Amino acid sequence: MEKSFKQSVIEGLKCYVYALIDPRDNRIFYVGKGTGNRVYQHAQAALVDDSQNLKLSTIREIKGLGLDVKYYIIRHNLTEQEAYLVESSIIDLLTYPAFNKENILTNIVSGHHQWNEGIKTDEEINILYDCPKIEPNPGDRLLLVSQNKSYKQSKATGVYRRASDYESARKYWKMAAWKAEKIDYILGVFKGIVRIVIKVNSHNFTSIGEHGETYNPPRCVFQGDIIEDSPYLNTDVSDYPFGSGGAITYIPRNNF
Repeated sequence: MEKSFKQSVIEGLKCYVYALIDPRDNRIFYVGKGTGNRVYQHAQAALVDDSQNLKLSTIREIKGLGLDVKYYIIRHNLTEQEAYLVESSIIDLLTYPAFNKENILTNIVSGHHQWNEGIKTDEEINILYDCPKIEPNPGDRLLLVSQNKSYKQSKATGVYRRASDYESARKYWKMAAWKAEKIDYILGVFKGIVRIVIKVNSHNFTSIGEHGETYNPPRCVFQGDIIEDSPYLNTDVSDYPFGSGGAITYIPRNNF
């Protein structure tokens, strides 16, 4: 019989952060957050899902040896926002390459906004909070998009709930087709600072969003690559305001 919590335990736990431990070496191989029986659902999924997911493959290896995954609740009785913070802090600590050479988690992604709020050197702190003004390269045509309603996913609601910063930055933008054709880079902006840079490869227009919302006229969806070493990343774009209620703006203005 698979493990599960009693209802009284679930109510006491509320939102929690947990770790899955490999009994072969007592190392953490996955960190997550959830409610209810979320901590146990990975092991149950490994029995019915044969995909080559690293987390599930690890669980299947453990089960195949007649062993059981160990479960630890790291923090509980949390709000969802608190759980995001605890989870991302632990993931960052266990995966930060400067002092973690072997203990790599099977988590597909690092902690939420690892660059912006996670572990960094004092020099990186200065870069983040003493941001230089953006200096657009001649010829680059930039689309600045506001992520003020989507960047903090623990607080995002409705259509602003997205899987990643990439998904938040690339869609769904109201603009003319001829303007979309010109865009070289998308700059996702939170509180006046560029948090993500995407090099545009293609785009299309859609009338239906991922949550079933409809757009008339259709909105633009871009596809591209995240540029992690872009000179535009973590720059101050306050000289290019979105305007009252605006969600997008362009650089250079006279090219659009």
